Amino acid sequence: MSTQEKPWHEQDRFWESLGPLFFTEARLEMAVAEITALEEMLQPEPGCDILDLCCGVGRHTVELAKRGYNVVGVDRTRAFLDAARKAALQSGASVEFIEADMREFNRKDAFDLVINMFTAFGYFEEQDENRQVLRNIRSSLRPGGKVVIDVIGKERLAKIFQATNWQELEDGTLVLESRKPADDWAFMHNRWIIVKGTERLEHSFKHRLYSAVELKTLLQEEGYKDVSAFGSFDGSEYDQNSQRLIVVGSV
Repeated sequence: MSTQEKPWHEQDRFWESLGPLFFTEARLEMAVAEITALEEMLQPEPGCDILDLCCGVGRHTVELAKRGYNVVGVDRTRAFLDAARKAALQSGASVEFIEADMREFNRKDAFDLVINMFTAFGYFEEQDENRQVLRNIRSSLRPGGKVVIDVIGKERLAKIFQATNWQELEDGTLVLESRKPADDWAFMHNRWIIVKGTERLEHSFKHRLYSAVELKTLLQEEGYKDVSAFGSFDGSEYDQNSQRLIVVGSV
């Protein structure tokens, strides 16, 4: 199968070209506050085993390891993992990084907590593939373990929806975005054009959307218990003004 025929989420060039947009300096710095709030909300045991699934460049993975947790970071993009390993080395943090697809990674009864951050859930058009991710997580958690899934909720997206917008990154790269809800707001069709100097890249992709009740129901159907939705990592109520949808479940 050629690169052009691969789904968007399996294309290295897609992730590598959008890395500067996803992992800005400000967003990297936000990881410290996010992990602090996550600790306060979940109260994980000191030194427990944590999986950062779809860890990207390791911004949460490294911060967790610096705080004394045993952390594994999993991602399918080698360039992101290279950056994550470099960040861990520079900080003196010990992290196991693994190159793997989240539909396939499964380490039975190995973790007390699994985090999936920054809307890294819902990549797959076939819902059973998204369910497979939840099954893998459930298998990888020890009894009593918890999962945290952090996405932008459908309610929030509907409120702030813009059909088009553009932004200029610090290095002068222009990013033009257009989007359109599809299938009764089950998906968002996205078209991103990236212009850097004389280079022009274009990506089109389709991402599954979830409301709070839809994501909670999905976890409950896959056997998770005590499933709750929050509007931020501080445990606030989820409503139309929440910037994030954070769903927590246990096994």
